Amino acid sequence: MHTDAQPTAPVIEFRDVEKQFDDKTVLKDLSFTVERGERVTLIGPSGSGKTTILRLVMTLAELTGGYIFIGGEPLVYEQRNGKRVPVSKRQQKQLTTRIGMVFQQFNLFPNMTVLENIIEAPIHVLGIAKRDAIERAHQLLEQVGLPDKADSHPTALSGGQQQRVAIARALAMDPEILLLDEVTSALDPEVVVDVLQVLRDVAATTDVTMLIVTHEMSFARDVSHRVMMLDGGKIIESADPETIFTNPSHERTQQFLSAVLRDA
Repeated sequence: MHTDAQPTAPVIEFRDVEKQFDDKTVLKDLSFTVERGERVTLIGPSGSGKTTILRLVMTLAELTGGYIFIGGEPLVYEQRNGKRVPVSKRQQKQLTTRIGMVFQQFNLFPNMTVLENIIEAPIHVLGIAKRDAIERAHQLLEQVGLPDKADSHPTALSGGQQQRVAIARALAMDPEILLLDEVTSALDPEVVVDVLQVLRDVAATTDVTMLIVTHEMSFARDVSHRVMMLDGGKIIESADPETIFTNPSHERTQQFLSAVLRDA
């Protein structure tokens, strides 16, 4: 595991974060923290800013205002001499190597085998020896239930298998933080169970911090320590899963959950 400059600092902190797309404000004055080893799920209607939060942590979206800290260190901007200034590219890269993300659409390299997909970043980004990276990749393929698929190409795999490879690829970087963005929404219903079981196992057997966006409410209830309800780019409610799912205090949360659970 990576060492952290400030072990007592939250693993993720959003401080007064703002995100605009053109003239539309998606996130406004958003502040929250995620502690080490905590698993936090973001729920809320489409367009409430859930995926944008993950993309900002992964630096795949530009931060309009405010600050994001990873282990107490500024990710994109910092305060220097009373001004908000960008951090160095080197610092940003060092921090993002501590973060893994599993996307809705798998994002595997089609021209590479499953094994090559998994070992690419550990070798080229972390500088791990190829032999060690290959050994770890085989362990991870065993863990996600695909020990015989190392030499296959992604196009030869089902959607559920591709997503399990994508999980293995993210874990190969030994991340402190794992971001999960609607990882089952592009899958056929019958393979969703397999993918969620892999993630349940990861949650049960590692101390990786997870920030999750999902519409699978039973999964959110099972793996989360905390659930945050977003609406209109703000967190309107944050509580343990039992409270959120059985006794939400905000009327908007009640409406959202009754609609989602009815559809399910």
